Amino acid sequence: MRSLLSVILVLHLTLATAHAQFNQPPANEGDRLLAEYFHNQTRQLSEKTFADIQTLDDWTSRRDEYRLQLLEMLGLSPMPEKTPLQPVVTQTQENEGVIVENIQFQSSPGLYVTANLYRPKEQTGKLPAILYVCGHGREAVDGVSLGNKTHYQHHGGWFARNGYVCLIIDTIQLGEIEGIHHGTYREKMWWWNNRGYTPAGVEAWNCVRSLDYLQSREEVDGDRIGVTGRSGGGAYSWWISAIDERIKVSVPVAGITTLKNHVVDGCVEGHCDCMYFVNTYRWDYPMVAAMVAPRPLLIENSDKDRIFPLDGVVDLHAKVRHIYRLYDAEENLGLHVTEGPHKDTQELRIGAFHWFNRFLKKQDPLIETTATPLFEKKDLKVFESLPDDQRVTTIHETFVPQAKADQAIATGDLKEAIRERSFGGWPNEPEDLTLEVVQTHPVNEAFRLIEFTSQAPYRLRICLHQRPTDEKIPLRVIVLNDAGWKQWGPMLAALFPKQFSDIEPNEALLKEFEQQTELVNHAFVMPRGIGPTAWTDDERERTHVRRRFMLLGQTLGGMQVYDLCRAVEALQHVDGLLTDGEDMQFHASGDAAIWALYAALFADGVDGLVLSDLPKSNRDAPDLLNISRFATLDQVIELARQHVDHLNVRNRR
Repeated sequence: MRSLLSVILVLHLTLATAHAQFNQPPANEGDRLLAEYFHNQTRQLSEKTFADIQTLDDWTSRRDEYRLQLLEMLGLSPMPEKTPLQPVVTQTQENEGVIVENIQFQSSPGLYVTANLYRPKEQTGKLPAILYVCGHGREAVDGVSLGNKTHYQHHGGWFARNGYVCLIIDTIQLGEIEGIHHGTYREKMWWWNNRGYTPAGVEAWNCVRSLDYLQSREEVDGDRIGVTGRSGGGAYSWWISAIDERIKVSVPVAGITTLKNHVVDGCVEGHCDCMYFVNTYRWDYPMVAAMVAPRPLLIENSDKDRIFPLDGVVDLHAKVRHIYRLYDAEENLGLHVTEGPHKDTQELRIGAFHWFNRFLKKQDPLIETTATPLFEKKDLKVFESLPDDQRVTTIHETFVPQAKADQAIATGDLKEAIRERSFGGWPNEPEDLTLEVVQTHPVNEAFRLIEFTSQAPYRLRICLHQRPTDEKIPLRVIVLNDAGWKQWGPMLAALFPKQFSDIEPNEALLKEFEQQTELVNHAFVMPRGIGPTAWTDDERERTHVRRRFMLLGQTLGGMQVYDLCRAVEALQHVDGLLTDGEDMQFHASGDAAIWALYAALFADGVDGLVLSDLPKSNRDAPDLLNISRFATLDQVIELARQHVDHLNVRNRR
């Protein structure tokens, strides 16, 4: 018993150390609310995973639909055309009975894949093949990339010396032609979410075409192909195993864990965009792993891996085991945990080698040879100069088709597509508003501060100025973004200093507002992340906040649109404000103008829009999942015109 307790204690301390690397205590109320929100949302997605899968028929009847969903979330729906690969072998070498070929082919025109193919010098009959996909191991000489295939060459050498053909392919970021994996992480390319683009999709597509290439080789038994790779390569192993059943055996290494680890524990901060699909259908990662069942699958990880924590890996394995049990194929599922950090270790390699021997070769020999490099890295480089027609460095611009400005769009179909695939992360059942008047101004009772529940734990505020008159007057809803909060927040603090204590009051601004004679009521709306619910202003942390939303099948902008829809409901419940058909207009600028535009599509009762500094295109607008796949921003504006009585757009930027 003492031994068992010691193991549990060590495991607990190990996991606590790993989580502490990213997961820091909330610094303020906005951070606390956000952390609670992410925890709640992650728990909901985790709990629904396989909740309604009780029988094998439950699973198999939906599996094809799940595969289509994953293809879409990878940007592979529709699947790109399989054009000629045009393979070229640029060099062949031999050492210690292993032949390596330096190869390039085009998975799509101009999308070059650089690779090394390892095979035994002596061969009798067709051999099983391994697709080895690489993690983020940069190799360069004088600033010129050799490709990460050279970093992992020892794997290819081992497989060739032990009776396999092994194709090791470069990634699009750390290959010989260096593209981009860090679009949202580092490059501020938030429009990737609008486009429904992820580099994970390109890596998956290159894997699909790599299987085509392997099956074209006379040395390969095309019915016996496995895949493996670690870290980023572990993730790509999952993608190809899930979408392409030509993979008969899979050994992803340190490439997957749960949403909880990524979102709540903060592991997203250690991963680039290639690790994630665009989570339109709100999956937790056991769904991906289950797509491999009932084929042989060995999940490998180290116990001290800080970016793929062991608790998440163990939890994922337990959930996937449920699906393997339904197939009566538990012997095809393995979990191999070794001691150590996030590193390519011999212990992990031995587990993979054994698994492939067992299931691809139907053999179980002792692993007597180690995996060691056989060639100089520089000699494994494919290109002497890069091709002028390459599209690797710009593939993010074209990989996922986008809506055309001249396409005909059915209004109902477009609205439905936006609701399901851009705003699919909205709650299915709205919570009770629980509307409350927090405070009425002690001197000027026209000013009231009301609070309502948009989505737990968010209780959002509206500062209302309702003129004391029996006349029917319009309501002007001022939608505050960060700039709007800086403009109007000081006035709100002057009205309700205890409620807005984090900003300096401006009595002069309040006096100026009170002197306005225009006969209109005002409502100042603060969506989540604005004003009282604002979270950290650290730029790096804010980047990873936005990335967390995407992992949950949402975006920050999309949930702020939802908050506006809920604010409309709240205002409709305020006594005497909109009881006689008064006109409700949204006034918004910049990113808030985008929130207002979309809220008008889904909130009943918005009569007019006055939008300033509206972006010129989806690319420049707040990210909303997949929106560029369905419509241009101009088409959305025209759709909004059909929902409101008047729409005024000022100063497109």
